[in-house]
Amino acid sequence: MTITKTLALALTLGISASALHAADLRIGLQEDPDILDPDQSRTFVGRIVYASLCDKLVDITPELEIVPQLATGWDWSDDGLELTMTLRDGVTFHDGTAFDAKAVVANIDRSQNMDESRRKSELTSITAAEAVDDLTVKFTLGAPDATLLAQLADRAGMMVSPTAATEAGVDFGLNPVCSGPFKFVERVQQDRIVLEKFTGYWDADAIHFDTVVFLPIPDTTVRLANLRSGDLDMLERLAATDVASVADDGSLLMEQAVSLGYQGITVNVANGERAASPIGESSAVRRALSLAIDRKVINQVVFEGAFAAGNQPFPPTSPWYNKDFPVPERDVAAARALLEEAGFADGITIEVQVPNNPVQMQLMQVVQAMAAEAGITVELQAKEFATLLSDQTAGAYTASQIGWSGRVDPDGNIHQFMTTDGGINDSHYSNPQVDELLNGARVSNDMATRKQSYDSALAILQDDMPIIYLYHQAWIWALDDKVQGFVPYPDGMIRLQGVSFSQ
Repeated sequence: MTITKTLALALTLGISASALHAADLRIGLQEDPDILDPDQSRTFVGRIVYASLCDKLVDITPELEIVPQLATGWDWSDDGLELTMTLRDGVTFHDGTAFDAKAVVANIDRSQNMDESRRKSELTSITAAEAVDDLTVKFTLGAPDATLLAQLADRAGMMVSPTAATEAGVDFGLNPVCSGPFKFVERVQQDRIVLEKFTGYWDADAIHFDTVVFLPIPDTTVRLANLRSGDLDMLERLAATDVASVADDGSLLMEQAVSLGYQGITVNVANGERAASPIGESSAVRRALSLAIDRKVINQVVFEGAFAAGNQPFPPTSPWYNKDFPVPERDVAAARALLEEAGFADGITIEVQVPNNPVQMQLMQVVQAMAAEAGITVELQAKEFATLLSDQTAGAYTASQIGWSGRVDPDGNIHQFMTTDGGINDSHYSNPQVDELLNGARVSNDMATRKQSYDSALAILQDDMPIIYLYHQAWIWALDDKVQGFVPYPDGMIRLQGVSFSQ
């Protein structure tokens, strides 16, 4: 990207270069989001766009406390089977449709029943949603659900205009209509997403930009160069190798937060014909690949020690981590023994698709070299991120280097990936014992009971290993020093309330 491209964008929007500098925020994304429909989408960068586009029923603080957003308060019944929410008055969607209890009911129905919805498994506990009055909605649950508020703090709780959703149907993501601080203007795939300030926003005084432009730039070096040249005002996911350089640059600021998520290799174990591979059919092969990898070396070589080695959906610092299964040391001999046990004494070849950005490519090249020493030839197939996700969903892959941005409640990091009908179970992994344990963890509000369920499930998953976990990253943002008021959150989102340019 060049300044010429930025000025061309300014002309497209009908604003001058000086106005662009004063009122337009340009954010560099590591990938291009998939479809901009909260019910259908699954990318991390899509959630960053939603933070400006679509308000939720509740939000979180940097300390991970659930706080009001479109719902101003809530109460649980004594038996945990009813959740009653009071809604914010005077809120409208970007198309002028009123936000009220009926709109909430329509959103829940869409999330649960639209064929293409990926939010179904996140809202399975809700058996009925009722508009008690204009500003009161009641959810009836089939069983207590300790995860529900956390789900409503993410895409399952994002409210879209029922009017627009009904008219557009499955194509809603082409022109999304929500109730957030900015409304949708245009999208050019692989180039930009443009939003403009919604003057009718309920908290408009906290918003200080006329437009926000999201620019997907997969190459971390190019992304940082654009920030330094003034073509970007901030970027998400600064490469760990650039931390020292940015820290020494007096014209830039840097913010960090420990991530809630993970990165790993998702294996196709039963998702169509491509599951018929040595690594898909044999857990011993998957465990062999895991043992061939030195996670601590990856952290040092690729991330200069900025991240944390991992082997579970929760980082070792999390209270939900199963300490009975610490991050394994690399053991090439054991890896070869497992291959021989699986009938592949002469070695195997596996294809792994990987996002086409330099960091993930470097990561997998290190994995590739380590695996080769254990008799595992890894062939890398670089793909644009949205294409990678589409192929993964369709089962058009053998293994996929991909991660998850993490959720406030532990359920969000494991249930939808590991249960038989999980909304993002692209492995198509299925184990009735794991289903029972993870479903059971959802219905208890007792931390010790939930921890026991997760520990038992993780013990099984250490053997089955449909996902080979590699590391847990920290979110690192780089900003032009004129940007003020930005607050880092552990979920990696960019919330623009209170953010502005210094005068």
